[in-house]
Amino acid sequence: MGVMNELIDAQAVKTLSGILTAVAPDVTWERTAAAASLLGDLNLRARTDLVAGALVDDIRNSPGRGYPTAAASFRAALPVPEFTGWTLWPVSEAAATLCLESGSRQDFDDALALLTELTPRLTGEFAIRRLIARDPDRALAAVLDWTSHPDEHVRRLASEGIRPYLPWAVRVPALVQRPEATVPILDALYRDPSEYVRRSVANHLNDVARHAPDLVVATARKWLGAADNNTGWVVRHGLRTLVKKGHAGALEVLGFTPASVAVTGPHLDRDVLTIPGELTFAFEISNTGARDARLALDYVVHYQKANGTQSAKVFKISTLTLAPGESRSLSKRHAFRQMTTRVHHPGLHALELQVNGALHGRTEFRLEAG
Repeated sequence: MGVMNELIDAQAVKTLSGILTAVAPDVTWERTAAAASLLGDLNLRARTDLVAGALVDDIRNSPGRGYPTAAASFRAALPVPEFTGWTLWPVSEAAATLCLESGSRQDFDDALALLTELTPRLTGEFAIRRLIARDPDRALAAVLDWTSHPDEHVRRLASEGIRPYLPWAVRVPALVQRPEATVPILDALYRDPSEYVRRSVANHLNDVARHAPDLVVATARKWLGAADNNTGWVVRHGLRTLVKKGHAGALEVLGFTPASVAVTGPHLDRDVLTIPGELTFAFEISNTGARDARLALDYVVHYQKANGTQSAKVFKISTLTLAPGESRSLSKRHAFRQMTTRVHHPGLHALELQVNGALHGRTEFRLEAG
């Protein structure tokens, strides 16, 4: 995260304070300017909070004080080309803070509009969540209107900003408790001409699958009934976690119905592996049924945890179709390297195959520290 932290560095904060001083001289932006020397070793989120707090303090100490002063100041900066990049994250957070302090419905609506103006410079997907948490119905009604906005960044914000499990973002309980509330927005965007927007829709659908899988499957089935050339990808990407979990409804929507197969393996190239290293496994699969078998092939690694238990993670191999009586031999390599996102612990691990959600051939191996 070191490089990510520098997305908001001292120079970026100085540039921001300089722009605001030039376009909004009625506010003394001294706290914002001073924040440039206070970043230290703070992570990106903490830097955002620091700069947002400084912006809020400067506005609170100005003659106008509240949200309207913030909105006017930030809008005045929009014509400046340098008013862009990651320092707009604290800008949007400051606007949200002052809007919520105001409690005015007019300020609430204007803050939503301000985010659509800022989001082409840097996404407003983080700040909007605090507005949704305050008044979900009012916010989502506005978001639904954005689905027809001419700017793809605003249309993407309509999907991305309301994802239930958006990375780095605060959780909004209403988005989890009422998963059906965002479906009309996704319905309006799944055939969007922009891949940037469609990818967000697919990721949003995948988020919802964590707590409302049946709703996701029903939505995917509906979209495939009114599909364009891109809908298949959106649905496959949106159902990817359910497919890995072997969810029968998701597999059926994608054409992976239960099949009669015989699986031999997996055969591992070694029983003991030293970190870092790679494990190669091979297997054979045959269609023993009387019809073509469309197959989703995955494998599951059961990782040893620090407490001695195991945790399973599913990885994709491929999809294929086998004619009756047809067999196919396949192999795959899996790397074991220490990463910031996964710490490997020595001990007993296991690997098994997953075919259309059904598990086959669990085989154990031992991982040793290098």
